[in-house]
Amino acid sequence: MSLWKRISSHVDCEQRMAAYYEEKGLLELRLCLAPWIEDRIMSEQITPNTTDQLERVALKFNEDLQQKLLSTRTASDQALKFRVVELCALIQRISAVELYTHLRSGLQKELQLVTEKSVAATAGQSMPLNPYNMNNTPMVTGYMDPSELLAVSNSCNPPVVQGIGPIHNVQNPGIASPALGMVPPKVELYDVQHQIMQALNDFGNCANALKLLVQNYGYMLNSTSSPNAEAAYRSLIDEKAAIVLTMRRSFMYYETLHELVINELKNWRHQQAQAGNGAPFNEGSLDDIQRCFEMLETFIAHMLAAVKELMRVRLVTEEPELTHLLEQVQNAQKNLVCSAFIVDKQPPQVMKTNTRFAASVRWLIGSQLGIHNNPPTVECIIMSEIQSQRFVTRNTQMDNSSLSGQSSGEIQNASSTMEYQQNNHVFSASFRNMQLKKIKRAEKKGTESVMDEKFALFFYTTTTVNDFQIRVWTLSLPVVVIVHGNQEPQSWATITWDNAFAEIVRDPFMITDRVTWAQLSVALNIKFGSCTGRSLTIDNLDFLYEKLQREERSEYITWNQFCKEPMPDRSFTFWEWFFAIMKLTKDHMLGMWKAGCIMGFINKAKAQDDLLRSVYGIGTFLLRFSDSELGGVTIAYVNENGLVTMLAPWTARDFQVLNLADRIRDLDVLCWLHPSDRNASPVKRDVAFGEFYSKRQDPVTGYVKSTLHVHVCSNGDNGSTSGTPHHAQESMQLGNISPQSGITFYSPTRLEESDSDASETAEALASIVKSAQPNDPVISEITEALLTYNYRQYVY
Repeated sequence: MSLWKRISSHVDCEQRMAAYYEEKGLLELRLCLAPWIEDRIMSEQITPNTTDQLERVALKFNEDLQQKLLSTRTASDQALKFRVVELCALIQRISAVELYTHLRSGLQKELQLVTEKSVAATAGQSMPLNPYNMNNTPMVTGYMDPSELLAVSNSCNPPVVQGIGPIHNVQNPGIASPALGMVPPKVELYDVQHQIMQALNDFGNCANALKLLVQNYGYMLNSTSSPNAEAAYRSLIDEKAAIVLTMRRSFMYYETLHELVINELKNWRHQQAQAGNGAPFNEGSLDDIQRCFEMLETFIAHMLAAVKELMRVRLVTEEPELTHLLEQVQNAQKNLVCSAFIVDKQPPQVMKTNTRFAASVRWLIGSQLGIHNNPPTVECIIMSEIQSQRFVTRNTQMDNSSLSGQSSGEIQNASSTMEYQQNNHVFSASFRNMQLKKIKRAEKKGTESVMDEKFALFFYTTTTVNDFQIRVWTLSLPVVVIVHGNQEPQSWATITWDNAFAEIVRDPFMITDRVTWAQLSVALNIKFGSCTGRSLTIDNLDFLYEKLQREERSEYITWNQFCKEPMPDRSFTFWEWFFAIMKLTKDHMLGMWKAGCIMGFINKAKAQDDLLRSVYGIGTFLLRFSDSELGGVTIAYVNENGLVTMLAPWTARDFQVLNLADRIRDLDVLCWLHPSDRNASPVKRDVAFGEFYSKRQDPVTGYVKSTLHVHVCSNGDNGSTSGTPHHAQESMQLGNISPQSGITFYSPTRLEESDSDASETAEALASIVKSAQPNDPVISEITEALLTYNYRQYVY
């Protein structure tokens, strides 16, 4: 059955969608080519995520649509031919992009309406009594089959690559990055809650019928023989059969609602993983999901009690259908309880041994089953990837006594008793002071390292529900265990890749070894934007794309390209370079990066070209991240000869001595900051960086203050203004400062030790010379210092 036929079977939905298509005059087109439009759009392999891609896809759709209409004109029906001519004229009047996006958005609205109607219909009286005998009419469940899913670009629903996952706007790091698996369709939780409440109300009618049945059954047992006994008996059998059928319908509806809630929990966990990379995360939505779990628990508990009560009405010897229903309901309750046990506060995903950390687990059933009255103790162990796979895929029976022996390490303070908070109904266990003391590692193969090895924290506990002992467990997101800080960058590569591209449901911790650049660009943008407070621009991302390419260019980026193989002509990988820049920016340039003062990701050739094209000419400069040095930033500027000078990079070590803004202030050759936004104009240096300059304090009474200054070396000072100056190692002396007290700097510039204003310092030194005795040795020292720093006018 086509999607439009399903819509037209509901008058309200048909009217709603007809009004939507009529906004653009496309209703006639939607009706005329309903199956073709659905097949054509739903079968697309890639959904556009940029303007250029959207235009290409829309134009291709427009061409195919015209061909389809032209082929229809050959029909013998004259009325149809006339309609086709009108439709051809219509699509000529509307832009291809507008036509395509309106139809595509319409299909998504139709899918949503069909889903809502199908969920509501499963509770109605018109539901088939046997789900396997439905006159060959396909049944629409509460969630769409992946082949029927359609994602459309809008503010709430990012576009989806069929079978791959969502591709998001790279300018918006607030949207979760893509995963390789299909993301369950988003539903409004308040709608689900309303549907569960309605189902509970409807089930009340069944409960009333059951109460009447039990009452009549009692009368039959207590009554003496009567001529109507046989008729009464048959009547009870019919009543019981009707109640069983009603319960089966209710249970089928429960399963549909349960699936919707589980999908929402999967979405929440997926967003939690994205939050590990820095994506915004609404943790509060878990409260709404818990409310759904609590209502489902009430629903299934009432159903279980009703089935047990119904089994007491024994009218025949064997009732296999009712027995099977009882088993289904009991298993459903158990599955609900187990699926509600989650990690709500994840441990650090890069975990250092002998370092304290925290985590917490939450049971989304609240107080529904009374477990909080005798709260269980939750235990925690650490499992390797292989151990996790064995446990999950083989459905290993959990034995608390044997689980401790499966741990891949030793964790201190690894148990916590659950607590129930009456004010917000949160039932959780907090691990506030855990510490990983030891770790057992698997044998490495090939180029594997300890930074590639994934572990997970395994939380488990046992409780009793309705006389059944239930063991529940959950796994944390993958963690990488390190013993030294220098292992951190590669460890974060492993975690970043996993968080961004893992499927929602998978065997631990299987992950693809290649993704499209569109997917990776979103992950990098989220990571860098969350760390530094400013997203990457399209130009930035284009530059990163070029960095990742090899001789054979491809739209796919492999794991090895990302963090294993050194970049061409470099000794470090892309991730090492990217991570070092991210850390430098966060630690030393955060304010300037957020203010847009640092262009950053631009290659040397383009930087030179942009500067030479600048209308302000000499003194125009920009800041770019170094290609050749990890965690380095350099200044490119137009010198007095109209050529571009590239200062050798500064790193975090340099900024520990003097910060970047103060270095820029000291360089008089820098006048105009070239804008990072191509549509903006250059900004005066002090306007751009003034708020980041350090305030120079007055010296303590009785002391002469000394500060550090920067200037570019001339040709005679081991430097060059026509290219990149060499590093200079210098000691300086002023006045009676000995050479041993000078400071060594690894920098392309010379640092002067003087008062806050160099000319004032020179004048002060000159006055000392004038007042000194003729043979005082300080005269020659100061004179030499003045000549060294080219203050000849002050030499007497």
